[in-house]
Amino acid sequence: MAANMIGERKQIIVVAVGPIIIPMINPVITNKSGKYETEEGCLSLDGMRRCTRYKEIEVDYLDQNFQKQHGKYNDFIAQVIQHEIDHFSGILI
Repeated sequence: MAANMIGERKQIIVVAVGPIIIPMINPVITNKSGKYETEEGCLSLDGMRRCTRYKEIEVDYLDQNFQKQHGKYNDFIAQVIQHEIDHFSGILI
């Protein structure tokens, strides 16, 4: 979930990777590969929408202790992170 989607004007997302919860403060995608077209839904919209995503991404962010982190994500988790970061720019899909 992106903080700005619930009324907080901050660039924070929280992503669940299985049982692990990863908060990301000011996340920035620094690398991406494997472009593909897909359909996504969003809690802010009815139905599904076409969009472009990347299979593998690298993200720089601050963790909950404001320590710099760098993560590599792929497949569905990468898609979720891209979706949530899009919300910072007002993109709903």
